[in-house]
Amino acid sequence: MARPRRRLWWIVGGIVAVLALGLGIGPLLYAATQEDAAAAPTVQAQPSDAPLVDDTDGTWTVAPGSSAGYRVDEVLNGADVTVAGTTGQVSGSVVIAGGDLSTGEVTVDVASISTDSGQRDSYFRGNVMDVGTHPTATFTIRGPVDLPELSGTPVTVPVTGDLTLRGQTRQVQTDLAVVRTAEGVDVSGAIPVVFGDFGISAPNLGFVRVEDRGQVEFLLKLVM
Repeated sequence: MARPRRRLWWIVGGIVAVLALGLGIGPLLYAATQEDAAAAPTVQAQPSDAPLVDDTDGTWTVAPGSSAGYRVDEVLNGADVTVAGTTGQVSGSVVIAGGDLSTGEVTVDVASISTDSGQRDSYFRGNVMDVGTHPTATFTIRGPVDLPELSGTPVTVPVTGDLTLRGQTRQVQTDLAVVRTAEGVDVSGAIPVVFGDFGISAPNLGFVRVEDRGQVEFLLKLVM
């Protein structure tokens, strides 16, 4: 009876070794296959002969084709990778009056932000952002903001606003890139964020760690 029992222990030991090896190598193999996320979409210069909207004064609404999300640096078992989550579920409006950016507010459906990993997205929506309690994020412009003459060539517009993440609101500053198009006005930008300022703990699960800062990105297509 001793020999079968010894064989059983060898089998059990082999299974444990294989599992341990898988747990150790699995994350390394995953990290090796990861590539940095593509660059965020930004406004584009229009062709010199392209027709452009005549007047920019009025109330502009965020239209389909807009996007928003986040970008962070992630360390997975020592391998650095840049991760970006995006969603097209963006709404809001902007008012331009007398050539000034008078008011503006953009709302993002945080629960719909996704990356290339369902597990990461589930952790982000639950543990990080608590979308059950705080389903949206908002950015509200503190106006008025003086706008340069808008044309088919992107211009930079510094703005100050209030960013709300996970129910916490902080004043932030960013540079908007703005261009006039045939359909309306396109706006893009990135807001640097320190997660702790918004009561958000950067994930640190041992084999994967997220840096304590990142940025909120957006591309808005505004139509009248």
